[in-house]
Amino acid sequence: MSPFSGSSSRTEQWRHLRLTRQDGVATVTLARAEKLNALTFGGYADLRDLLAELSRERSVRALVLAGEGRGFCSGGDVDEIIGATLAMDTAQLLDFNRMTGQVVRALRECPFPVIAAVHGVAAGAGAVLALAADFRIADPSARFAFLFTKVGLSGGDMGAAYLLPRVVGLGHATRLLMLGEPVRAPEAERIGLISELVDEGRTDERAAALARHLAEGPALAYAQTKALLTAELDMPLGAAVELDAATQALLMNGADYAEFHASFTEKRPAKWQGR
Repeated sequence: MSPFSGSSSRTEQWRHLRLTRQDGVATVTLARAEKLNALTFGGYADLRDLLAELSRERSVRALVLAGEGRGFCSGGDVDEIIGATLAMDTAQLLDFNRMTGQVVRALRECPFPVIAAVHGVAAGAGAVLALAADFRIADPSARFAFLFTKVGLSGGDMGAAYLLPRVVGLGHATRLLMLGEPVRAPEAERIGLISELVDEGRTDERAAALARHLAEGPALAYAQTKALLTAELDMPLGAAVELDAATQALLMNGADYAEFHASFTEKRPAKWQGR
C-alpha cells in the first residue's frame, strides 16, 4: 500500500474496534464480547480503513488481531447484516461483498506481519480474517468454521476459496468450505491452519511476544517477504525468480543489509532500521 495520503487526517477514535499501540506493535481488538465479536457493516469498514491508515503511517511494524471475551469472531452479525442484506438490491449487495473482500486484501497487502490470536470460535468471516493473517496463534479452545454454505451462500466468500487451498491444500479446503463443519484446534494444527498451538489462555501473550519479535526485526525485509509470498502464488517459476532477484538487489542497497555486516563484523546485535 502507498505511504502517501491526501487531506484526510489520522482517525483518533474507532467506533467498532479497539486499537492500542506500543513500540511498533498495533493491537486491534474486536470488542463486541456480548455478540462473540460479530461483525457489523461498521466493523468491516473500520477494519478496512484502519489497515489503510496504518499502512500509510509506516510506524507499525507488526499487528495483532484479537477478539474480546469468549471467542475470536463469530462472523457477520445475523441480525445486523444478514437481516439487512435481505432488503438490499444487487448493486448494494455487490458493494457490501466488495467491502468485505477489501478487508481481506488489506490484511494480505499491508506492509507488516499480521498475527491472529485465536481462542474460542472463529466462524464465517471470523475464520477468513484469521486465514488472511500471516500467523495464526491458537489455544485448544479454538475452532474454525467456514459457515457460508450453512446460510445458503458459496463457501468462496471473502477470498476463502483462493486462500484456504494454499494454506491447507485443495482436499481439506473443499471439505471445510463445502460442509462448513467446525475444525477444532488439534486438527487445525495437523492440517496447517494453525501456525502455533499454545496452552489454553496464552494466545494473547504469545501473539504479543511474536509481534514484539517481528517489530524489533528488519521491517523492510519482512514487508518484502510478505509481498512476495502473496504475489508469487500465481506466478510461473521464471517470473517468481526474476521478481526475487529484483527485490534482493533493492534490499542489498538498503541500510539493514549493511547493518547486518557491520554487526556481524563487530560481534554485536544488529540495530535494524527497517530500510
